Amino acid sequence: MNSIWLAFVSLVIFFLGYRFYSKFIAQKIYQLDPDFETPAHELEDGRDFVPTNKWIVLGHHFTSVAGAAPIVGPAIAIYWGWLPALLWVAIGTVFAAGVHDFGTMVLSIRNQGRSIGTMADQLIGRRGRILFLFIILILVLMVNAVFAWVISNLFISFPASVLSVFIQIPLAVWIGYYTYKRQGNMLIPSIIVLVVMYATAVMASYMPVLQIDLVRYFGGGEAALWLGLNGTSMAFLIWIVVLMTYVYIASVLPVWKLLQPRDFINAQQLILGLGILYLGLMVMAPGVTAPMHNAGANDVSWFPLLFITIACGAVSGFHGLVASGTTSKQIDKETDARFVGYLGAVGEGALAIITILAIATFFSGSEAFASTYSSFSAAGANGLNAFIQGAGQLATGVGIPAEAARTIIAVIVVSFAATTLDSSVRLMRYIIAELGEVYKIKSLTRVHVATSVAVLSSAALVLLPEGPKGFGSGGYLLWPLFGTSNQLLAGISFLLITIWLKRRGRPIIYTVVPMIFLLAMTLWAMTEQVVFEWSGLGTGDSHLLLFSFGAVILGFALWILIESASILFGEEEDVSEPEHVTIE
Repeated sequence: MNSIWLAFVSLVIFFLGYRFYSKFIAQKIYQLDPDFETPAHELEDGRDFVPTNKWIVLGHHFTSVAGAAPIVGPAIAIYWGWLPALLWVAIGTVFAAGVHDFGTMVLSIRNQGRSIGTMADQLIGRRGRILFLFIILILVLMVNAVFAWVISNLFISFPASVLSVFIQIPLAVWIGYYTYKRQGNMLIPSIIVLVVMYATAVMASYMPVLQIDLVRYFGGGEAALWLGLNGTSMAFLIWIVVLMTYVYIASVLPVWKLLQPRDFINAQQLILGLGILYLGLMVMAPGVTAPMHNAGANDVSWFPLLFITIACGAVSGFHGLVASGTTSKQIDKETDARFVGYLGAVGEGALAIITILAIATFFSGSEAFASTYSSFSAAGANGLNAFIQGAGQLATGVGIPAEAARTIIAVIVVSFAATTLDSSVRLMRYIIAELGEVYKIKSLTRVHVATSVAVLSSAALVLLPEGPKGFGSGGYLLWPLFGTSNQLLAGISFLLITIWLKRRGRPIIYTVVPMIFLLAMTLWAMTEQVVFEWSGLGTGDSHLLLFSFGAVILGFALWILIESASILFGEEEDVSEPEHVTIE
């Protein structure tokens, strides 16, 4: 089958979803008001609450949610075949992800920019709020560990990408000052930064002197170093320390100094990268060599795990944290929420689609695919590298040399992952401060104390657990639980949006259907994993780390659902409640 038709049909579905379905949701369900005073204006503080042009906010939101996850998830899920992965991304983006991301953003805007976890207090009670905050805290902690692990390994595997990634940081700070202090335009400077980054990436691909290869500096991967670490482990440790230092600084700076300009640059990277890959697909018109349905994938069932493996790219609870945690604080007009929230989900869906097609067209035949995707475990280990190789192959269709193309793709993936990482640390700081207020621990409400707790706990989680990847296996071990808890969070966020809509007498079917589906798939998968896999009661070995985190999340989630059921199905509609006020 020609891959062009698959891409065309998927993009048409996305276009129709944004053009018609999101407009219907905005007008009839969420009922956006262009005259409503958004939190960015009401609470403007120059740090977190900053009224911002919708294109710049889209850049922040798009790149914060479109990290490595919409690449890693589909790259693993293609193990079951390209058709189920493609269908879930296309349908999930239009009817679940867009509505969820858009909805959590609107809910936050209507409630002074508060996070989805904080708003649970008014919607399902104080106890529900605390339970929900702990679920969110565990999720963002796992996000930090997983993405730090991914970035460090990409730096080790693609050392030519490192210099380009680091060049971006001071240039982004310069753009921030130029734009907000001198009222300059962000577009032209950001294009200049992209040119500098990609020129550096191309030169580094062919000039080893420009490659920051720590493993080579330490004498090779197996070289014995101090503390019993070899060259690879020492390089991994150093990159984790560097990353955690960076995210500490990035998460406490005002959003206009680094977060917004860097995200705007990364949004252009994403648009340019998508343009290159889709254009390369059109030029090369490669046939699909991966199986439509992989009959050999019999070690792990696709149902319900497909809907957990592909989270970002179809629907993701983490998006709600970004939408209500940072993005809602920057929205200039309430009507911008549709453009930023729904279109951001569509953009991520487009990234997931090209990820599937890049891998599905990369292999020479079904035997080569089966060799790389010999098992679900092999899919997890090889999926990301398969995407980078496949995307690099598509990029050659527009004249980019293969070696340079792989480096550029690696730069894009790392940039996205780093954006998600420091946004996640910023969100974790908010949550820790909120818990500090709940339990009257004043020190946790301070910016640097909360950030220190977030950074140190994230570093410990990625470095300390022992596993099949040796030193620093935490991120690798946590990936199965990350997908499950991520979807569970999306289901609970849909629940909160549904309660909010019901209180206003609006139709709830458009949020209830994806809510029920996500909760059913997630609770099914999580129960199987916690009870039968990670506990040691089944045929496999026990995993104390996964079992502990999973059992806590599952228990808290069931508790929230039980308390919410009476609210959702028992209370009367409060149609007299005035619009655009804080929920009481």
